[in-house]
Amino acid sequence: MEIERKFLVKDLPDRLAEYSFREIEQGYLNTDPVVRVRKDGDSYYLTYKGKGLLAREEYNLPLDQASYEHLIAKADGIVLTKRRYQIPFSQGREYTIELDIFRGIYDGLILAEVEFESEEEARNFTPPQWFGRDVTFSGEFQNSRLSQGKTQI
Repeated sequence: MEIERKFLVKDLPDRLAEYSFREIEQGYLNTDPVVRVRKDGDSYYLTYKGKGLLAREEYNLPLDQASYEHLIAKADGIVLTKRRYQIPFSQGREYTIELDIFRGIYDGLILAEVEFESEEEARNFTPPQWFGRDVTFSGEFQNSRLSQGKTQI
């Protein structure tokens, strides 16, 4: 089960260059239900995601490079590319903020996601000052929706 909140980012955090990042490319074979293929650095995955905005099922299956390349060619819509930073954040417990800076058609879009152990914990989370609008429940910035060109930035 994946439980996460998603935010637009209004300002980049201080010392961004100090944090590690990975290059990600992903495409969608289906958006209802979500079936995604992703290249994350040197790793490749096929992911199934159930319905939901705050909480939903998620299953990741490893792929090899050849399988990924075969499937990404079949992606429906826009293949998304982004740089993902891992930023530690403490608020009573330790979190990792996944900061995505998009490239390509969505160049300039910056989103932050934070994962939680429970829905209650997610609802009680207070984001850092540099976060912008909470878009968790709108669905407009879900990557599967971005891949369909249905979101204006």
